[in-house]
Formats: sequence, C-alpha cells, structure tokens
Amino acid sequence: MLYNAYEMQRGMLAGASAFANFSAGLLNNPANPFAYFGGGPVLASALEVFAHASAPRGKPAFGLDETKVDGKTVAVREEIVLQKPFGQLKHFVREGVDGGPKLLIVAPMSGHFATLLRGTVERMLPTCDVYITDWRDAKLVPMSEGTFDLDDYIDYVIEFLAHIGAEGDPRGHMLAVCQPSVPCYAAVALMGADKHPNRPKTLTMMGGPIDTREAPTAVNTLATDRPHSWFEQNVVATVPMTYPGAGRRVYPGFLQLAGFMTMNLGSHMVSHWEMFRHLVDGDGESADATKEFYDEYRSVCDMDAAFYLQTVDLVFQTHALPKGTMTHRGRLVDLGANTDTALLAVEGERDDISGLGQTKAALTLATGLPDKAKHYHMAESVGHYGIFNGSKWRTKIAPVLEKWIETHGG
Repeated sequence: MLYNAYEMQRGMLAGASAFANFSAGLLNNPANPFAYFGGGPVLASALEVFAHASAPRGKPAFGLDETKVDGKTVAVREEIVLQKPFGQLKHFVREGVDGGPKLLIVAPMSGHFATLLRGTVERMLPTCDVYITDWRDAKLVPMSEGTFDLDDYIDYVIEFLAHIGAEGDPRGHMLAVCQPSVPCYAAVALMGADKHPNRPKTLTMMGGPIDTREAPTAVNTLATDRPHSWFEQNVVATVPMTYPGAGRRVYPGFLQLAGFMTMNLGSHMVSHWEMFRHLVDGDGESADATKEFYDEYRSVCDMDAAFYLQTVDLVFQTHALPKGTMTHRGRLVDLGANTDTALLAVEGERDDISGLGQTKAALTLATGLPDKAKHYHMAESVGHYGIFNGSKWRTKIAPVLEKWIETHGG
C-alpha cells in the first residue's frame, strides 16, 4: 500500500509540476506585459521553484566528456566492462592515455545513484584510471534474479577488483565512499586471508560507518532505538506491478530521501528560499546551481530489502565488524588477515551521518598492518557531502588520497 500510495501522489505531482512549469514560462514570456510589473515576476519565480521541487526524476548521467592529463585536454568516454543483475562496473576511458594507477570507486548503495559521486570521479580522472560501481535501481531488477544482500555486495566488490586486475596491474586501489566502507573493508580482509592476486594495494574509506558506537549521529540513533522487526514492518515495501521488479521487497528511495530531507529541513528550506530570491532578482546562474544540486539529490533508487535489513542489523545494531563477529557466507571476517593493503581513513569534522571516530576505528582494527600502512585525515569544517564533493574535496582531501596512492604503489 505504501508504494502504491506514493506512486499515486507522484503521478499527481508530475501533472502539477508540468502545469506550474508551463505557467511560469507564460508569465516570463517577453510578450506578456505581466512579466515586467506587478506580481508577475514573483508568481513566476514561485511557480518555477514548485515545478522543480515536484518534478519526477530518473537516473542522471555522469556527463564527463573530457579531463586534463598533464595539462592537456583529453576526451573521456564511459564503457561498461562488466554487467551483473544488481550493478555494473563502469570504466571512464581517457582517450590516448595509457597507464596510471587503477582506482575502483565503490559508490554507496543507499538510495542515490552512483552519479552522486560525479565530482569524485571528475577530480580523480587527471591522475587515475577510474572505474566505478554503478548500482541498479532494485525496482527494475526482475524477481527471477533473486535477492541481493551484504554477502552479494562483498562478492561483487571482489569480482570487480578481479576484473580490473585482469587488465594490466593485478593490484589496483579502492575508494569506498560512506556506506560501502564496511563491505569493502570485509572484502579486503577476505582477499588478504586468501592471498588473492587482485587484492588492492590501498583502501581509502571516507565517512564510513565502521564502528557506529563512536560519536553516534541521528542516523545511528534511529537504527538503535527501534527493534529490527520495526524496520521490516514499517519501511520495507513491495514494488508495484508497473515496474520490472514487481513483487520485490525493497527499501524505497523516496523514504531514504524523506529521511535525509527531514534531518536538515531548515537548510533545505533556506536553499529553496534563496533559489526563489535569485529567480526574482533575475540571477539565473545562482538559481541554476541550486537546481543542479537538487536534481542529483532528489534522484533516488530502491534497495533490495535483504541488503537494507542486513545492513541495519550488522552495521548499526550488532556492530558485527568491529566486534569481530561478522561472517561472509558462513566464514568469519578476520580484519587482521589484511597484511598488505594500506588503509586511509578520511572523516569530516562536521559529518552528521558518520560521526568522528567511526571511520578512524578501521585503523585500530587492522591488527595485521604496520603503522606506516595506516593513515588518518580529518577534514576541517567539512560535512558528509563535502568529503567527496565540492571545493574542499578537490583542494584539500583529494591530494591526500593521491599522495597515499602514489606512496603505496601508485
């Protein structure tokens, strides 16, 4: 019922958005006298803000067509090198550029598409041969493909690393942004225990919930204040018949978005008020910047319920990884088995999703690594999103990552 009700509301808002957009265009038409005086500009701006906020959104494009390597502009094209039911491995090929450290960026499966890391990819392209995990929207995956859980996630990461390692340097580098820090760290431990030829040389974890007992945030409190059964009964829905994944149990992306918006409701309201003011003042460039951010932020996808519920249980409620009780297909994940994948932990001082110390805990748990293979970086005055996007990511954090990769076999 929840998903069906949402689809009904989404359909109504889509119609209202189209009408508001048409009306705003009419009021802004130079041939319309109301575009120049009275309340015309104000009403048009209000309609435009509403039209943008209520418009339906699909999966955005990366849109990275070029980059600069050694001061020269080179073309970039996207290539899907491996396809799986719940995700694909995408390669950003730099035309005419050979070599460079191979970097697998593992995008979070947390309600947003991998394009949320567009700025992350763009910044690393000049120095690295970049790949990214491009996760599928679970409502588009037919039931015949089975379910997807945390064990499958780890399997995908290992398979992606093996595929990349088969092309040139067998051991590349891995960057986990937020949620995938846990399965990526587990994958590294498992590959280390097996002496897997394609285990990464470095693993960088950014704002990841390795040990959520450290500096708990509102997200952590929500997960611990309610029993596991509450999540299964209240936030898991069934995909309607209008989608290929009809009948699949999912954690809907619209619920995740609603949660994020509610956490910082005041900031989002101010952002939209500022967008309205920019439109009234005729400052289209500033208004477009806000629109661009929310186009990405509101583009959400569903997660398979098995993965979501297992993550809530193991990561946020029982803390299986830091307690040493996490298993992968019945096999204990021994973090001490990692003896040669160097670890970099990055945290934002103002992160309200993963509190300070949650990612840093990974370094203490790496008992098989020497101190020189561990490094911690705390980004001052940076929130969760700013760890991997924006000016401070580009100028302060990315150079630390690049130096770490270079120091350890890059």
